[in-house]
Amino acid sequence: MTIGLIGLFFMLLLFGILFSLSTGNPIPFTDENGISLPGSISEKIFVDINGVRQGMFIKSRDETNPVLLFVHGGPGMPEYFLTQKYPTDLEENFTVVWWEQRGAGLSFSPDISPETMTIDQLVEDTLVVSNYLRNRFGKEKIYLMGHSGGSFIGILAAYQAPELYYAYIGMAQMSYQLESENLAYDYMLAEYKKNGNEKMVEKLENAPPGMVSPLPDAYLMLRDDAMHRLGIGTTMEMKSVISGIFIPSLLNKEYTLKEKFNIWRGKSFSAGYLRNEMFSIDLTQKVQTLDLPVYFLHGKYDYTCSYDMANDYLDELQAPVKGFYTFEQSAHSPIFEEPGRMMEILQNDVLSGVNYLADD
Repeated sequence: MTIGLIGLFFMLLLFGILFSLSTGNPIPFTDENGISLPGSISEKIFVDINGVRQGMFIKSRDETNPVLLFVHGGPGMPEYFLTQKYPTDLEENFTVVWWEQRGAGLSFSPDISPETMTIDQLVEDTLVVSNYLRNRFGKEKIYLMGHSGGSFIGILAAYQAPELYYAYIGMAQMSYQLESENLAYDYMLAEYKKNGNEKMVEKLENAPPGMVSPLPDAYLMLRDDAMHRLGIGTTMEMKSVISGIFIPSLLNKEYTLKEKFNIWRGKSFSAGYLRNEMFSIDLTQKVQTLDLPVYFLHGKYDYTCSYDMANDYLDELQAPVKGFYTFEQSAHSPIFEEPGRMMEILQNDVLSGVNYLADD
């Protein structure tokens, strides 16, 4: 057998494996006998949101639970597929809605008008999704959680329509991302100098971000790899985007093969239109008051979105109830890194509308 035939054989084998791992069917909640739990919900649905077909996973062991809308980051990077590797247990106490935003993942389409790929449009989409969920589940209000880039969209939605939400929860909350990128750069350069990685030091010194938008391509191409190698990226233990995010996106059975490819098509598409706008706006000047309880949940080792800047932002933010929570063993994703502490805070504080456990 020639080398070419061997290569073709392994390509076909890999495609067959990926196809078998891409049924696209949401996995139901079952008891020890494999019988679906009464009252549970496990759906992958598509809804017309402001003229665009948008997808979401809805998961709960009891669909009468409070509804939690999760606004993913990126921009354009869905996170539901990571729950297979990093279970969150959110579905124990919430009906969790893992919405994939316009232009991202399940909601990607090459027919989406680029003119609609704006922050204002995504905020409006968030409000429409929120009202859809309120009506569907018969709730006066729902809970809103934004992560990373999703925290930019989420806090603006909470600012515009606080009456829709019991509380806003910002995880890895953005504040002024251009400044955050420069703080991260300074930290990375110092750490790589400290550990003697001269090759990475040279790369970083040749690609400073600066306080400019758009950020230089040389910096953006280096950023994710440099962060993950230091444990300040998606999670502390994730040292590679390929092994930590790309491969898990291919292994989740609840997406079809086309939907898995669209996760990465959508990430590139969305970032091209949204990143510059998202990074260049200073939220501390744009949103200074919120008329609902606000909780910021932040990993101590998060330099993707600055921990210190988020803490300072909440200090200045005016809200009826607010709490800042440090996750001592987390970088950018406490929901995946410390799910137990996350659930403790959500159960004891957020659902009660208080902040008993907030850091001093």
